Amino acid sequence: MAAGWALVFACAHFFWALGGQVGLAVSAGQQLAAERPDWFVASGLWGVGVLCLFGALIALGLARVSHRLLTILGWGIAVLLLVRGIGVEVLILLGEAPGVSAEQKFWTLALWNPWFILGGVLFALAARRSVKGG
Repeated sequence: MAAGWALVFACAHFFWALGGQVGLAVSAGQQLAAERPDWFVASGLWGVGVLCLFGALIALGLARVSHRLLTILGWGIAVLLLVRGIGVEVLILLGEAPGVSAEQKFWTLALWNPWFILGGVLFALAARRSVKGG
């Protein structure tokens, strides 16, 4: 399931990188979505999409083999996703997100942060299953 999560997220980033607009403004903010600077498209859209593909490969590896490096990478991805999802959720709920529109806050709280948390949980489960050998 972690691989599926990563593939869906990769597809969203590739959609945005290719010029898609749906959801981008409430994810990255109005200014980045409108201006689409080269650095943002290259690293924030193409780059994150490629990282998500690597994440999917790691998740598939965790499902097939028990290997220490894959397990460490799986736990690392889980921690990063959970810290990102929970951390941003807390910052927004505490009002520590200046310059973020009300619409962006809503979608971040209702969709994006739970999405990161779900990914973190799925990678943690995959890493845990890998340690137990299936």
